[in-house]
Amino acid sequence: MIVGSGMEFWEATRSGPISQILPRCLAQLGGATSWADCLTALRHLMTPFHALRGPQIAHYEESFGSRIGVPFAISFSAARVGLFGLLKVLGIGPTDEVLLQVPTHIVVANAIRYTGAQPVYVDCRLEDYNIDLKQAEQRITPKTRAIILQHTFGIPVDLDRAQDLAKRYGLILIEDCVHALGARYKGRPVGSFGRAAIFSTEETKTISSTMGGMVVTDDRILAQQIRDFEEACPWPRRSLVARYLLKLVAYHFLTHPYVYRWPRLAYEFLGRRNPLPTPTSREERQGLRPKDYATRFSNGQSAVLLGQLQRLEQNVAHRAFVAAAYSARLAQCGLKLPKVAEGVYLSWVRFPVWVSDRDKALRRVSPHCVSGTWFTSVLEEAESPSCGGYVSGLCPRAEMVSRHLINLPTHPRVREADVARITEALSSNV
Repeated sequence: MIVGSGMEFWEATRSGPISQILPRCLAQLGGATSWADCLTALRHLMTPFHALRGPQIAHYEESFGSRIGVPFAISFSAARVGLFGLLKVLGIGPTDEVLLQVPTHIVVANAIRYTGAQPVYVDCRLEDYNIDLKQAEQRITPKTRAIILQHTFGIPVDLDRAQDLAKRYGLILIEDCVHALGARYKGRPVGSFGRAAIFSTEETKTISSTMGGMVVTDDRILAQQIRDFEEACPWPRRSLVARYLLKLVAYHFLTHPYVYRWPRLAYEFLGRRNPLPTPTSREERQGLRPKDYATRFSNGQSAVLLGQLQRLEQNVAHRAFVAAAYSARLAQCGLKLPKVAEGVYLSWVRFPVWVSDRDKALRRVSPHCVSGTWFTSVLEEAESPSCGGYVSGLCPRAEMVSRHLINLPTHPRVREADVARITEALSSNV
């Protein structure tokens, strides 16, 4: 059993009748929530008014800012909304360009495009799937106003070089920390280096409220401008908040490793139809802006996240041990793993592995887990990369990543025995 800092971060591998009748299968999501989170969600569902508005929002924002080491944190219904609002109050709009790495998600490109500005796509490094800063410099023009740094999979970007680049060219540096809550660069939390940063608590992230986002900054004036934008946004529909809270509870139980394979089979049999709210709308996948795009964050979801923030260090430490176990086992069989620089501490929202035949690798591990395929496109979930203005061939390394990368679960439900089974299956694919 693996332990660290005097605390056990692995559950004991149990044997017995239940493991023979219901073999374990890990989901990519659902592992960050607890039974206490479910009780909190259900309690707010029973008082619909308090599910929407209440004091937990301010408490959550204050607690989140403290975790990042910045004085200001403003919540939104999604990180993409926070990014859009941030760009707007920074005065970025038509005729402006924003440097953005691929692969990323279509909603990040959309947030730029909704302001009227143009995303300028920059290729990734194959070592860590983060932005190629050398190429970013080559793509700067007189129209370039900002650079967005995505800490991919929770692997921090080289922030010293990025800050130097931004300073030399007068660019606004924005950190995209949607994968990276809990990661640190040279002892300092990511999200505290740029002019501002965005975080996500969507269902696949380090902590989860089904949907949710946060903008953080240490700039008082900028924070007030973002707050003004947030206060101008409407509240979400009560029915939607209720569905998010119900989804959190449902996913907590349906994604349990001894249960998950059965709802997953039903989901596949029914044509991947999900009656619960999905993170990305059809309009967003097409590069269009939905009518109810910019909304505020709810009190009930804030209450759920306050509990998860208290467990954040244990959550991230567990992910670090899982990633170390994956690395130790997979390095011996020649699979390409990410290279991590010295002086960084990763949050490992998932563990990426480069494989020669992705479909074969997915089939090999499917009895043990549903492996993620971030990224299946340079703009994940887009109906076509062209929906975000991406031109084929512009970033060849990112296009290779979208064909060869799988990513493995690292959440708190992953056990040492799960790692052994998954890595053995992947090793047989080499």
